[in-house]
Amino acid sequence: MQLTEVTKRYGGVTALDKLTLTVANGETTAVLGESGAGKTTLLRIIAGLTSCEGEVSGAGRVSYVFQESKLLPNLTAEENLRFVLPKSEWEKTGETLDRVGLGGKQTRYPAQLSGGERQRVSLARALLFPHDVLLMDEPFSSLDLGLKKSLVELVRELQQERKETVVFVTHDVHEAVLLSSRAVVLSRGSIILDIAIAAPPADFFARGAEEEILVRALTGAQVL
Repeated sequence: MQLTEVTKRYGGVTALDKLTLTVANGETTAVLGESGAGKTTLLRIIAGLTSCEGEVSGAGRVSYVFQESKLLPNLTAEENLRFVLPKSEWEKTGETLDRVGLGGKQTRYPAQLSGGERQRVSLARALLFPHDVLLMDEPFSSLDLGLKKSLVELVRELQQERKETVVFVTHDVHEAVLLSSRAVVLSRGSIILDIAIAAPPADFFARGAEEEILVRALTGAQVL
């Protein structure tokens, strides 16, 4: 997937400024930056939800996990998953709900689920939706630490199984290092740091060497 000199302005505000980025097939790229840096705008442009100047090519079919769950309120958790699948593949929904920790809650409606549970249904639906690129906008932000750990580990496991192309936005440096093979930091719509994650931590509790570099870039300190 290639983004070439992508620019997006909202009135007098430039959200993205001639941004160029190549994402290799099978690569997981984390996008970090302060609020207003252009992270969500970048995802929406890749998804074709927001127009822009410049060129985006090679994205193919996109599946999107939004910051808000965006579930269909009149459908149960399982029906929300079935909605994106042909009937011949409906048997996948039960297993997927089990993997995100929602076994036994498949008949509940979104209003009967907590915010974290709704986000897990949204993640499960995005994983099932046929796609070439998976986009995730702070997918774990509404989860408590224990649940975040289990879902981060699940996404890592699925990455190893599927070798998917993933672009995800996060404010959590540790999350970025755990899940990505590459991380970019945006500031005022431009990329100020682009690094490879050479050796992701072995587990949720370990810390990667690249975390200090990302923290320095995000806080304006000199990158060593």
